Amino acid sequence: MDEKDWLAIRVLYEEKNISRAAERLYVSQPALTYRLKNLEKEFGTSLFYKVKNGIEFTSEGIYLADYAEEMIRKLQKTKDYILNMQNEVRGTLRLGVSSNFAQYKLPKILKKFSAQFPHVQFSVHTGWSTDIMHLLNSASVQLGILRGNYEWYGLKTLLHKERLCLISKDEVDLDDLPSLPFINYKTDSSLKNLINGWWRDRFSDPPLVTMENDRQETCKEMVKQGLGVSILPEICLQPSDNLHTYGLSYKNGEPVLRNTWLMYNQDVLRLSTVKHFIDFLNKTASL
Repeated sequence: MDEKDWLAIRVLYEEKNISRAAERLYVSQPALTYRLKNLEKEFGTSLFYKVKNGIEFTSEGIYLADYAEEMIRKLQKTKDYILNMQNEVRGTLRLGVSSNFAQYKLPKILKKFSAQFPHVQFSVHTGWSTDIMHLLNSASVQLGILRGNYEWYGLKTLLHKERLCLISKDEVDLDDLPSLPFINYKTDSSLKNLINGWWRDRFSDPPLVTMENDRQETCKEMVKQGLGVSILPEICLQPSDNLHTYGLSYKNGEPVLRNTWLMYNQDVLRLSTVKHFIDFLNKTASL
């Protein structure tokens, strides 16, 4: 087996469909099928079997998929360390970043870092913070930027604190919230728990949810049209939104804050690209 075989097995294991896997690998379906048959011949066993709308891996196939994933990580780590032996700061920085931070903060950060270190490339995965935790735990990324509080046994640095805000098109009295139309949106459990915790601290009645959206930006646009109120992290709000915003506090007066963390394992500090990026983040006042 070689690197192309490892990648083919990993992608096929993720997709469970040969045609979709071939599309991701930028090869024809017959070419991928031929490669897979050769692998089965090499190991003398079936790696998967056909089911409706796709395939399922055999026990041998699952074992080989785990092996392929491990070899891909080892090869990437080897490439990282070999590049790190050179005097220049160069290589690929693999980042896992929560969606909001990626949308509102990350582009400017990467642009400034690239200006200082033009030979560094970026591999960026974005998603909910729970998704980024999975990437960190599997060593698929070197650094994770997550929002909210998660259990992590590696190193972590607090990058940013922000307040949760109620937003509305017109002025409202916070005491009237349970009777006002409330617009919800899908988000990770950390933010949802923070919002629910504040609500239970302030009110005995649940919110009057009239809309469920899949994105925070969609929710904000609904609020702009006067269709209800909502609660968003401060990072999502811009002066150009022209909305009334109310920073949330608990009954005891403490503000409702959400933390943004930088998380990583000790061993990645041996890479100059990672170390320089961490130093850059810690020194960047725009966070």
